[in-house]
Amino acid sequence: MSNLHYMFILFAVLLVQNPSRIHCHTKGIRPRLSAGKGLSTNITRVQYSEQQFMKWVNFDPGAGDFTSIQEAIDSLPFINLVRVVIKVHAGVYTEKVNIPPLKSYITIEGAGTDKTIVKWGDTAQTPGPNGRPLGTYGSATFAVNSPYFLAKNITFQNTTPVPAPGAVGKQAVALRISADTAAFVGCKFLGAQDTLYDHLGRHYYKDCYIEGSVDFIFGNSLSLFEGCHVHAIAQNTGAVTAQGRSSMLEDTGFSFVNCKVTGSGALYLGRAWGPFSRVVFAYTFMDNIIIPKGWYNWGDPNREMTVFYGQYKCTGLGASFAGRVPWSRELTDEEAAPFLSLSFIDGTEWIKV
Repeated sequence: MSNLHYMFILFAVLLVQNPSRIHCHTKGIRPRLSAGKGLSTNITRVQYSEQQFMKWVNFDPGAGDFTSIQEAIDSLPFINLVRVVIKVHAGVYTEKVNIPPLKSYITIEGAGTDKTIVKWGDTAQTPGPNGRPLGTYGSATFAVNSPYFLAKNITFQNTTPVPAPGAVGKQAVALRISADTAAFVGCKFLGAQDTLYDHLGRHYYKDCYIEGSVDFIFGNSLSLFEGCHVHAIAQNTGAVTAQGRSSMLEDTGFSFVNCKVTGSGALYLGRAWGPFSRVVFAYTFMDNIIIPKGWYNWGDPNREMTVFYGQYKCTGLGASFAGRVPWSRELTDEEAAPFLSLSFIDGTEWIKV
């Protein structure tokens, strides 16, 4: 290995071990100001330096640093260890976005969920570059594979319509998050079957809107959904969650706190995708669309002995525990406590939004 390679590795290690020396830079997507134009005559040198680091994404090549979100991401170093804020101007961005594993600490900030939308329309059966179907994993409009990701005030959409009952290969992911320590604040996730692929890692969703029909929040992450609006567009039957915990040793699961569940169709709160699936709804309003049984064992009675499905102080016509399957739980104060705060996802250690 050359001396240059050794020097590069040493530099990367020093950055990790000395986070106080890591500076925050900002990239983004909006009209750019030419040097000195539009700046206050009293602006300080520090303030001007901050504006120099601010970049924007805009459809107009003359008004922003980039015309697509992917271009902004591609402009970052192969290994990124500093917080980079990409501000996305209002508009509909029809593109498929992928954030590679080594480009960490990225923030995507839109102008509002009704103003900034990124959309695409792949399904699990869409042919990929090699001619083979993309699969559910590859169908995502927006894919995040790096840690410390943050999104604010933006909509992620898969435009595939609600599939007919029994349709094959129509899984269509709006966003897939396959990395640890990610947060989404004031975002929308729009799709039908398999809208939000909450794949792996610890995640926090605050004041988000999530829409779909079947298993539209699924994966094997450890995630807290706080103050979120979950809306079903099912034509017949569907399910809100499909949590994939496969072992009692896995510290994964979904917790919904102070949320609301509305929409159409007849929905299960969850289906036991994994044999040790774990989902809790607390202080959540449920409209009269929830199937009284509440939960489905994925056609495997053995899973009824190993899943953890619970409710705690929920309200609304769909929240009645009277008809729930006997293998679900109406939680006590003590049982519910671990699911109710950021400690569920170790959030006090890494969430700074």
